[in-house]
Amino acid sequence: MLTDLVLAGTVREDVNLGALTTYKVGGPARWLLEAEKISDLQAVSPYDGTVLVMGRGSNLVVADEGFPGLVIRLGAAFSGIGLEGYDVTAGSSVPLPAVARAAARAGIGGFAWMVGVPGSVGGAIRMNAGCFGSDVSNTLTSATVFDLRTGVATEREPATFDYQYRSSNLNSHEIVLAGQFAGSPGDPEEIEDAMREITRWRRDHQPGGTHNAGSVFKNPVGDAAGRIIDDLGLKGTRVGQVSVSTKHANFFVAEPGATARDIHGLVMLVQSLVHERTGIWLVPEMVFVGFGE
Repeated sequence: MLTDLVLAGTVREDVNLGALTTYKVGGPARWLLEAEKISDLQAVSPYDGTVLVMGRGSNLVVADEGFPGLVIRLGAAFSGIGLEGYDVTAGSSVPLPAVARAAARAGIGGFAWMVGVPGSVGGAIRMNAGCFGSDVSNTLTSATVFDLRTGVATEREPATFDYQYRSSNLNSHEIVLAGQFAGSPGDPEEIEDAMREITRWRRDHQPGGTHNAGSVFKNPVGDAAGRIIDDLGLKGTRVGQVSVSTKHANFFVAEPGATARDIHGLVMLVQSLVHERTGIWLVPEMVFVGFGE
């Protein structure tokens, strides 16, 4: 079926994925579908092979050898924002900062934290993204999810996602198409002030202007991964052309010539050193694809 879709121009073969991630490293996808409408997704359904749903690539590392399955990215048809009262509806491919700013202009509170997350709505719903004391599960009321195995889209309540810290039970064949969120009354100026403070904090404490994927590890309960790595003196630790940021120890920065193997190797090294010295097993927040088990 995918071969027919390649011939029809719906699916492309051997497309470089590294350029679509914030790290700018990694190999090609065997197949890539950039869905501009729901019928594009229906065209590849039912599909139960290896699949990767890709958003803005802000927490993704693709192996240098690439990804041997089907990669799906959602396009323009999934990039709308709708405001009604204090409710916000956003398509899967909308950047979270765009949601934050649209809500702020409309005087809708509860979304300022999103300005600090570079990912998309779909990815945020999938991983329960959050920062500054809030996350998706606090405001999400429902989501439209398309199942590649059946070709059917359904409305689902957040309770069905079994949300935990930075995780859900959504599997790789379930594609979030849109999310509906409940906000609250807010003063636009106060919300703008809160977003400026978040942006200022990020600029002061995180390594901007570099190739990175945001937080590398999830924070252990009651602690911060960055503090643990910093206290062990691991800032500056390097594998190849990737190093632990000297500005924030939970950010790993890639320099020119870096490879996905370097990134993966540094994550495994830091994880091992932290466990060896503290007994704490840090769990990566980043997603690695094409690396096997």
